[in-house]
Order: sequence, then C-alpha cells, then structure tokens
Amino acid sequence: MATPLDQIGDGDEKEMSFLDHLEELRWHLIRSVIAIIVFSIAAFISVDFVFNTIVFGPAKTDFWTFKMLCKLGDLINSSALCIEKLDFKIQSRQMTGQFTMHITSSFAIGIIAAFPYVFWEFWRFISPGLRMTERSVSRGAVASVTFLFTLGVLFGYFIMAPLAVSFLAGYQVSDIVNNEFDITSYVSTLSTLVLGSGMLFQLPMVVYFLSKIGIVTPELMRNYRRHAIVVILILGAVFTPPDPFSQILIAMPLLGLYQFSIFISARVQKNLRKKAEKNLKEI
Repeated sequence: MATPLDQIGDGDEKEMSFLDHLEELRWHLIRSVIAIIVFSIAAFISVDFVFNTIVFGPAKTDFWTFKMLCKLGDLINSSALCIEKLDFKIQSRQMTGQFTMHITSSFAIGIIAAFPYVFWEFWRFISPGLRMTERSVSRGAVASVTFLFTLGVLFGYFIMAPLAVSFLAGYQVSDIVNNEFDITSYVSTLSTLVLGSGMLFQLPMVVYFLSKIGIVTPELMRNYRRHAIVVILILGAVFTPPDPFSQILIAMPLLGLYQFSIFISARVQKNLRKKAEKNLKEI
C-alpha cells in the first residue's frame, strides 16, 4: 500500500485523462523529432566533414585506432597489429546511392547527437507517473544512460567499426574476387555497429531496473556467465583481425560490462534485503 509520502506529486497524474496523456506524449515526441531533425540538418550541411572525417574515417589506415594499434604492436614486437593497407573500394552502384546515404548518415548522426535530449524528454513523460520511492531510486537515470550511450558509441566507432572494416576488407574466399563494397552496405554496417554498441552499453541500466523488480538476480547472471563469455569471445573473433590479442582487446570491455552488471544487480538485491528487514522490524 502506498504511503502518503509516496503519493506526493501524483495528484496531477490522477487528474489527467487518457487524451491528456496522449497530448502530453505528442508534444514530447514532437520536441524529440525536432531535436533529431536539427542535428541531422547540421550533419547534412557539413557533408565534407561528416563523410571524409567521420563516416570514412575507419576505412583509412591513418585512422586513430589503427595508429594506436601500430604503436602497441611496436611495443610488444608484433607486426600483426599494424594495419598498413585496407584492400577494398567503396562504390555507388545506384543512381541515388550517394544522395540516399548522405541522408541516412546525417539521420544516424542526428539520432546519436540528440539521444541525450530525446531520452530526457522520454524521462519527463514517465517520471510524473512514478511514486516518490521509485523516483528516488531512479535519480541520475538520464545522466547514467547518456554516459553509457556515449561510451558505447565511442567504443563502437573507435574499436568495433575499424576492426570490423579491417577484417571484412581482408576477407576473401578466392583471389579472383575483389572486395568492392557498395556505399549503402558500408554506411549501414557502420551505423549498426555504432548504434548497436551504444545500446549494448545500456546493459548495466537494464540490469539495474530488472533487478529492482526481481526479474534478474546476481545468481542468475553468475550462472550464465560462462555462456556470456563464449558469446563475447565469438563476437570478438568475428569482428577482429585473426590474432588472439585483438580478440581479447574487444572482448575485455564487454566482459567488464557484464561483470559490472552483476555487481549492480548484487547491490540492488542487498539494498532490497535491507529494506525488507527494516520493514519487518517496524512491524
């Protein structure tokens, strides 16, 4: 049963009708879409920087990641980490291919740039419906989600994307087959890796809320840790050059993310047990 303290701030929620909620949601969505459009237009205008620096950056051997890998290879005396050539070409086989990818790339950048604001709008819509206790445990949600998303995007762009490009560019089933990728395929792959990594890094927040409602427990995650390690190592093997060091390089952050999620779930369970014991003592 909710206490009077829990019901503070819920008065406006109860007075709003279903249509009022729809109207409120509509304006949150409109503002979110406007933010995405604004950033997308800015990216569309900056076509030279967007494509030559951002989009095609991981396809160049002078990309920051390849430089760091080469320096690391020099330190450990491993020439396998130094990527001196990316043997592939990017083509546009459709008349509207470049224009379509210009729009698609701009839209993807618009989503990434506007994500913190979009999530803030989403949070503003759902937070009035939360009880006071629920709001207290979810403080800092916007900052945490934004931080993890940004970290995931950077990981996807600077680690997963260049390693995937390097692997796919050098993969051949026969010497008579040349790698000539369509720009649509290249941009789609890059966008999927970067946005997917940003979503993947939300695992700690997802585990936090699922632990709060009792769906996920640290024991469950520990039991499936071996399965998670196998999946992560397979992903590392697929998206990295054929050497164990690169595989470990991409797998370690993902393993750390999973382990951190177990720690979060354990903390949540511990706090829930303390709260339950306190309530029993008061009874």
